[in-house]
Amino acid sequence: MKDVKKGAILVGVAARLLPLVMLCTVPACAQTPVETGPVVHMPAADIVAHPFDGAFPLFDNGAATAILVDPAEDTGVLRAVRNLQADLEKRGGARPEIRTAIPGDTANLIIVGELGKSRWVSQLRDQGRISADGVAGEWEAFSQEVIDRPFDGVERALVITGADKRGTIYGVYDLLDRAGVSPWAWWADVPIEPIDALYVAPGRRVEKPEVKYRGIFLNDENPALYGWVNEKFGGFNHGFYEHVYDLLLRLKANYLWPAMWGKAFYDDDPLNAELADEYGIVIGTSHHEPLGRAHVEWERYGTDDWNYATNKDTLDAFWRYGMERIGDREAIVTIGMRGDGDEAMTEGTAIGLLERIVRNQREIIEDVTGKPASETPQIWALYKEVQDYYDQGMQVPDDVTLLFADDNWGNIRRLPEPGVERDGGYGVYYHFDYVGDPRNYKWINTTQIERVWEQMNLADAYGAKDIWIVNVGDLKPMEFPIDFFLDLAWDPADIPLDRLAAYPAEWAAEQFGPAHAAEIGALLTTYTKYNARRKPELLEPGTYSLLNYREADRVVADYNALAERATALRAELPASQDDAYMQLVWFPIHAAANLNELYVTAAKNHLHAQQHRASTNALADRVEQLFAKDAELARIYHEDISDGKWNHLMSQTHIGYSYWQQPEQNNMPDVVRIDVPAPALPGVSVPGTEDVSMTVDAVLTMPVFDPYGRPVQTFDVFNGGQTPFPFEVSTDADWVRLSAPEMIVKTEIPVTVSIDWARVPAGTSSASVWVSSGETRIPVTIPVHTFEVPAEGHPFIETGGIVSFDASDAHRFGNGDTVQWKIIPNLGRTGDSITPFPVTAASQTPGADGSPRLDYNIYVTEPGTYTADVTLAPSLDFRGKGGLRYAISVNDAPPQVVNINRDTSPEAWRLTVADYANVQRTEHVIEQAGLQHVTLWMVDPGVVFEHVTLARGPVPDAYLGPPASPQARR
Repeated sequence: MKDVKKGAILVGVAARLLPLVMLCTVPACAQTPVETGPVVHMPAADIVAHPFDGAFPLFDNGAATAILVDPAEDTGVLRAVRNLQADLEKRGGARPEIRTAIPGDTANLIIVGELGKSRWVSQLRDQGRISADGVAGEWEAFSQEVIDRPFDGVERALVITGADKRGTIYGVYDLLDRAGVSPWAWWADVPIEPIDALYVAPGRRVEKPEVKYRGIFLNDENPALYGWVNEKFGGFNHGFYEHVYDLLLRLKANYLWPAMWGKAFYDDDPLNAELADEYGIVIGTSHHEPLGRAHVEWERYGTDDWNYATNKDTLDAFWRYGMERIGDREAIVTIGMRGDGDEAMTEGTAIGLLERIVRNQREIIEDVTGKPASETPQIWALYKEVQDYYDQGMQVPDDVTLLFADDNWGNIRRLPEPGVERDGGYGVYYHFDYVGDPRNYKWINTTQIERVWEQMNLADAYGAKDIWIVNVGDLKPMEFPIDFFLDLAWDPADIPLDRLAAYPAEWAAEQFGPAHAAEIGALLTTYTKYNARRKPELLEPGTYSLLNYREADRVVADYNALAERATALRAELPASQDDAYMQLVWFPIHAAANLNELYVTAAKNHLHAQQHRASTNALADRVEQLFAKDAELARIYHEDISDGKWNHLMSQTHIGYSYWQQPEQNNMPDVVRIDVPAPALPGVSVPGTEDVSMTVDAVLTMPVFDPYGRPVQTFDVFNGGQTPFPFEVSTDADWVRLSAPEMIVKTEIPVTVSIDWARVPAGTSSASVWVSSGETRIPVTIPVHTFEVPAEGHPFIETGGIVSFDASDAHRFGNGDTVQWKIIPNLGRTGDSITPFPVTAASQTPGADGSPRLDYNIYVTEPGTYTADVTLAPSLDFRGKGGLRYAISVNDAPPQVVNINRDTSPEAWRLTVADYANVQRTEHVIEQAGLQHVTLWMVDPGVVFEHVTLARGPVPDAYLGPPASPQARR
C-alpha cells in the first residue's frame, strides 16, 4: 500500500464494514484534502495541503515549482518527468517548467535523477547533500528528500533519486499518487481534482520492492478487451500497450505477459517491444509460450507438429528466432514446453524429453545472447500438469526461477520449503480470471482481497517472492484486486493482517477522497464477498434454496439492499466522480444483484408452476425483465459511462452456461407459463417442502418453533386461480399468534406465526392453524419445542437438531507456545475466518498439552450421534506433504484428525472451487443433553476455518448452510 494511506483511515476489525471510523489526515485524502491547522510533526516527505514551517511547495499561489532533470537520463525517466509536469498542472492549475540546467535565484526546485546517471544527483551525493543509503545498489529503490540550498541560487529542493531507471520512475509516480493523482486516472477515469496548494514535508523517505518482478497477464481477452482494443486502437498495438505500460509503472509494477489468444506481441507491432523497453516494462510470455514466441505464431509460421520428439529442428529454429527478436531488451524467458494450445504435452510425464528440451533451449539462449544462460532471466512455469514433472523429481538449472501456480481459482498448489533457496528463486502465478473447469469466470470481479492476502502471505512467508504475476483477464473490471495484488507485492509488510480490513476504504479514499471512503470501502468489501461465494457464471436457478432458511430471498434482499446503497451514494458524489464510481462500484454491484435475482426468480417460476400458483406467469415476466435489465446495464457501461470510452468491455457472456465454456450469447433461463383457471383456488405452502395443500386432507407442518432459533416464521396463502379471494386464519391454541398484511389474496399473502412463550406448555407440543376461505379449510400444524438454556458459558444453542457457528467466534482461543490464532476479517462465504500463525509453524499434535486449539460451548437438547460439518477455505496441499490436516473433538473424546485434501479426485476439486469452500464431515456421539464442548485443533499450518455445523439428523439443503445459532445470554 502506498505510504499515503498510512494513518488515513483507521479501521478496527470489529468495525470493518459500517460504520467505519475515519480519521483522515490531509495527505491521505487524495482528492480534496481537508484544511487543518499547522502540523508540528509530519512523516518524512509527506504531502499536505497547507503551509507550515519547513514545508516544500509543489505548487501554491498559482505558481508551480520547476523540475530539473538531466537530458541524458533514460527515455523512460524523461517520459515520467513529463507526466509529472502534466499531472501537477492538472492538480494545481499551474504548469511546472522542466529545466535541463540549474536555474539561478530560484526559491524551490524539484530534482529528478538516477544515481550514477544524473549529473545533478551525482553532484549532490558527492557533496554529501543527499544520502544514497538504502538506494544505492538496491533493486528499483527510490528516495524523496527535501534539502536546503542544493545549488547556488536555489534555496530548497525536493530530490527524487532512483537506484536505477525504474526506481527513479517509481519515485516520480509515488509522488504523484500521494499528491492525489490516482494510477487509475486514465483506466478508470478517476478525476484529478484541482486544489490550491500542495506541500511536501521535510525529511527523507525510502522505498524498495519486496518482490522483484510484479506484474499482470492479459488473458482470455475475447470478446471484451478484444472488441474494445480493436475499436479504440485498431488492434493490440503500441498505442494500446503504452496505456498498459503507464498503468503498470504508476502501480509500481514492472512485468507483463501480453495478450496472446490470436495475438502476437512482438509480431503484431514491433513497436510494442521497443516501447516496453523504453518505458521500463519487462516482457515475458505465458506458461506455454517458450523463448518469446507467442502461441499464435506457431499457427502463422510453424510447420508440421508441435512435437519436439518428431519436429526438433523446426522447433529449435522457431525458438531461436524468438530469442533473436528479444535482442538486448529486458525480458524474462519462459522455458520448457507444453502442448499446443494450453494443453499437456504428453499423456503422463515425459521427464527425459522435457529435460532435453530445457537443455537445448538454454543452448539456444547462450548461442543467441553470447552469454552464459544463467545471465538471462528465465522461468519454468509449474502450471497444471507441469507441476507433476517437478513433483516427480525433474530438475532445472538453479538460476531458473520456479514459477509455482494456483489451481486457476486462487488456491496455491505448491510452495518451496521455507529457507530452501536457489539462485533463480521462486515465484507465483495467480488468477483473477480463468477459462476452464468447472466453468469460466471472466465477466466481473469476483475476487476477495482477503483470500489474495491469505494465499500470497503464504507465498511471501515460504520464500516465493522473485515473481508475482496475476492473470487479470481483460484488466477491466479488475481494478480493485489488481491494485491490491501489486501493493502487496511491493511491500507485504505494509499490509499486515491488522490493516487488511482498512484497505478497501483506504483505496476508496485514493480514488474518491475521504468524505465517502468508509461507505465505498464497505460496498467494495461486501460485493466482493457476495460475488466470491458463487461466481456469476456458476449460478443456476437452484443455487440458493427457496425452501430452507429463506436463503434465496435473503441473498436477493442483501444484494438489492447493497445496490440501493450504491445508488444512494452515487447521488451524493460530485459529478466529476460519477464515471469512475459507476465503473468501480455501482456497475459491478448492480450487475451482480440483477443476475442473482434473475436466477432466483427463474427458480421461483418453476416451483410455483409445479405448485400450480397463479403467480407463475408474473414470475416468468419478471425473469424476462431482469434478463433485459442485464443487457441494459451493459449498454450503460458501454455507452453512458465516460461517453462510450469503454464500449465492448462488458460484452463477456455470462448467462446460461451449460458446461465449462462460455455460451455464444447470453441465454435467458427457461421459464414456465401455465393456464391459470378463472375461479379462485386457495392454497397454502410452508417452509422446508415443495408440497402444498389445497384441501383439508393434506396437512402441512411448519419447521419446529423454539424460543431461540425460530421464534417467528411465515407461511404463504396463495391463489391458484385468477379471481381474488378473502381468507381467515384461526388456531386451536391460545399461545399461537397470527397476522397478515391483508386478507384478500390476489396471488399470495404471507401469514406470520409467532408464539406467546409465556403460555406454551413445557417440552414439545403442537397446535393447528386453519386457513379458511368459503368452504375451503386448509390445516397447518405448528410444532413447538420450549426449553431453557443456562446463560453460563454463553453456548451456541441447538435448535431443530442443528447448532451452527462461525469458527472465528470461539469461546476460548488456545494459543501454543509459538502459535497464535488470528482472525482474517471477511474471508469466506458468510462471516470471518480464523487460522494459526505463523503460517510456517511446525505441525502440531492434537490433544497434547499446549497444542493450539479453539474451544466452543454448545447446548443440545437431545443426546445422539451428531455430524460435524466444518467449512474451510479451499486451500490445497501447498507443502506437498500429503494434505493439510486439522482435528476436531467433542467433550472428552479423542481428537479426530481430518485431511482436508484426502479426496484428490477432479470431481472433489470441482465441487470445492465452485462452492468456494471445502466442507469436511465427521461423526461424534453426545451422550446426554445440555452443555457440550467442541474443539478444533491445529495440526498443519495453512488451514483456514470458516464455519462449523453440528446436526443430529439430516441438514436441510442450503448452499450457505444453516445460519449461525443464537447464543445464550445473561
